[in-house]
Amino acid sequence: MSVDYDVIVIGAGLGGLAAATTLQRGGMRTLVVERHSIPGGAATSFVRGRFEFEVSLHQLGGMGGHEPLKKVLDELDVTRRVEWLEDRDLCRTFVPGEVDVKLPHDWEGMADVLDGISPGNRPQIVRFLEIVRETGLWQLTARVSLHKMKEQLEWLGTLPDVRRYALRTFREVLDEFFTDERLKIVLSSYWSYNGQLPHRIAFVDMARLLALYVETKPFQIVGGSQALSSALVESFEEAGGELRLNTNVEKILTRDGTAVGVRLEDGETVSTRQIVSNAPSTTTYMRLLDDPDVVPAHTLKDLRSRRLGSSATCLFLGVDATAEELGFTTATTFLSASLDEESILRGAYSLDEPCPFMIATCYDVQSTGFAPKGGAQVVLSSIQYSEPWESLAPQDYASAKAAYAQSQLDLVESLVPGIRDVIEEAELATPLTFKRYTNQPGGAIYGFDQDITDSWLFHDEDLKQNVPGLLLTSNWTTAGGYNSNLVTAARRCQRLLAAGQ
Repeated sequence: MSVDYDVIVIGAGLGGLAAATTLQRGGMRTLVVERHSIPGGAATSFVRGRFEFEVSLHQLGGMGGHEPLKKVLDELDVTRRVEWLEDRDLCRTFVPGEVDVKLPHDWEGMADVLDGISPGNRPQIVRFLEIVRETGLWQLTARVSLHKMKEQLEWLGTLPDVRRYALRTFREVLDEFFTDERLKIVLSSYWSYNGQLPHRIAFVDMARLLALYVETKPFQIVGGSQALSSALVESFEEAGGELRLNTNVEKILTRDGTAVGVRLEDGETVSTRQIVSNAPSTTTYMRLLDDPDVVPAHTLKDLRSRRLGSSATCLFLGVDATAEELGFTTATTFLSASLDEESILRGAYSLDEPCPFMIATCYDVQSTGFAPKGGAQVVLSSIQYSEPWESLAPQDYASAKAAYAQSQLDLVESLVPGIRDVIEEAELATPLTFKRYTNQPGGAIYGFDQDITDSWLFHDEDLKQNVPGLLLTSNWTTAGGYNSNLVTAARRCQRLLAAGQ
């Protein structure tokens, strides 16, 4: 029987676009359907007044050398279409009255800076960073080589430090090596890129983040994440792929237990040999399938055991001052009100005690092309769970947003005194904003809540085709984040091509 397309991809977020471009360039006639008017999902931007604001990308790791992400984007003919800016430093960590340091993106330089914070700890610092590097590089490789599990396990057998530390919490390992809380907060600054605090994140996951940015360097994109999304679309369409925007999938159609097509919101049905869903796992299996009984019981049991991950708040500021005038010397600053980790966790679950932590990103230390001359774009991001926002009465939402924005400005004033005086545009996105625009349950930005008890390592169901003819690629099937989503989606679809499906 003839089919309309070899592949239909649901969702034009980064995972969907990486999958579609891989398959189309591999010779499969591919259709992408996206409910929004622009592609990219959270990898996009919006305009307010004279400013264009980056929605979600802080730094992109994986583009230095021939690392997995660069290799994938090279293969998809995307790298050349994007202008990349390597951050001069890894990040800045700032705790008023306690810590103010910039970390370079090399291991020896990091050791020098950390030794300056807490003299006399250099042997422990060097040893700790060696374990982080070894563990992080093992996981970075393992994540994109899951089909070579035997080889990965053999390699793991030669890494006693990885076996000893990988599945302990990052905080436990920090406590084993150091007593100085200042060292600990600097070393754990990147926790927010996974959404799990040091006492909840597995050492292996935190090590992956550090190794990713130190080994492959942090980058910004001229034009922001929308430029990356657009480059993927351009490569996909040049290869003959078709993208339909403003097109919503109502149901995934099955026949004899196999996915065979989709029914669109306007009633049109489109047939295919293979469906790739970039929608969340729960949405795909529990809402989109026309016959939920085709999903194996053990898969549904696994999904129902998972916890909803964190969302975020983002205060987008367009300021009438340059990055230099504001005092920003790094694109990324991790800002905490104190050294108290527990207060950050309380703030993530409450509006009564706003989160005393933020990522302050200034996209104009090296210009990414967003801000007008003499101005700068600054985004203040904090980890927040959706529950306190979803429990608000509708009439209280606006006042809660205003109060939260003021608390964020209070905190950033400790880093940039007087920033309120130069604000020209301000817009706060809450977990409800992310939920509405990305269609993710709870506005979750990293998919499921992956702490030490529920790491991606313990769940392999989504890596399989549990329903014949249906493959999942979203952040809900990996650790989340730009690098993981792009690389995992591309590699899974390369295996589809290799299998001749």
